[in-house]
Amino acid sequence: MTINELREIYEATLRGERPAPEDTIYVNNHIHTTYSFSPYNPTAAVYMAWQNGLKTAGIMDHDSVGGAREFLEAAQVIGMPVTCGVECRVDMSKTPLNGRRINNPDQKSVAYVAMHGIPHQNIEKVDAFFAPYREKRNQRNRAMCKNITDLVAPYGLSLDFDADVLPLSNYDKGGSVTERHILYALAKKITARYDTPAQVVRFLKDEMHLAISDKVCDQIANGDKTPEYYEYDILGALKSNMVEKFYIDATDECPDVLEFVKMVHENGGIAAYAYLGDVGQSVTGDKKAQTFEDAYLDELVEVIKECGFDAITYMPTRNTAQQLDRLTKLCEDNGFFQISGEDINSPRQSFRCKALDNPAFGHLIDATYALIGYETLASTDYASAREQYKHLFR
Repeated sequence: MTINELREIYEATLRGERPAPEDTIYVNNHIHTTYSFSPYNPTAAVYMAWQNGLKTAGIMDHDSVGGAREFLEAAQVIGMPVTCGVECRVDMSKTPLNGRRINNPDQKSVAYVAMHGIPHQNIEKVDAFFAPYREKRNQRNRAMCKNITDLVAPYGLSLDFDADVLPLSNYDKGGSVTERHILYALAKKITARYDTPAQVVRFLKDEMHLAISDKVCDQIANGDKTPEYYEYDILGALKSNMVEKFYIDATDECPDVLEFVKMVHENGGIAAYAYLGDVGQSVTGDKKAQTFEDAYLDELVEVIKECGFDAITYMPTRNTAQQLDRLTKLCEDNGFFQISGEDINSPRQSFRCKALDNPAFGHLIDATYALIGYETLASTDYASAREQYKHLFR
């Protein structure tokens, strides 16, 4: 979707020629775009947020702020308050969490973190910080593609990073290339080879011997009826089963945690740790049941305090009431700003966080408006923003 297309749709809505979106209370600060992995470019992400009745939206790509300017322009077209952030993995090996599985399913001693509330005058500085890490990541991506080819060669398949994976990304525009891009490319190879969803299911289960839930099997088997989901559902099945077989540990592409926090604060952002929590039934179908931070959460909170983090971000629909009660109390007791957002990188995922219907999470809606208020003011008067919103920082 282009900015002009969005403008035409919005103006037609104002004229009453198109139905207006439902009015809701929902907000979302964690929407991925094609600048990491997503079916939505930044303009389409804003459009989808608007059409789903969101009051606000936030862009959050991996290792990239390449889509931020377009996201801001699209939001201006429809008059939606938005926020810009970036997500990355950091090296925690020089902290007491060394050797622990933190919030990363694929690698110990590495954690997912986020920079929220980027003042707009610093977007390019943040991009310059991540550019060399994106390049380092692609070196590992090429090696992982070779590993995948070794795995699937017996089935007559292969994967070339430059020919098959890179064209699916916005790397040439400042976007990142992730494991999802690699597996999406493999999903496309599979659908090009087999004519029907039933054949794909048989290949995945009977030839590749992947352990796929009945729910995901049914989704893939009905791919001819839901073509917009088909290859994403195959991607989910591959990600749940194959990553550990081809994954190479990320090293040079992960900044040290203290280097990350320093960069965030130098550029006026809010440094947030991304709580995952132990996973039972995966909401997105691409995560195995696995334990993460819950067994040592009190210790983790002390470590991230020591590292200088300001906030903890979490996704309310992915955790139990018990997990969230414990986490929110720890945030309150330790002075962490709380930020919510539902990770959007697949067309099956809802832009609406229904957990926000619960009045107990009203503070997350208020926090979103405070975050946007800070970012907006900091983009023109940073000193005043830090004074007015000093409660957002530890």
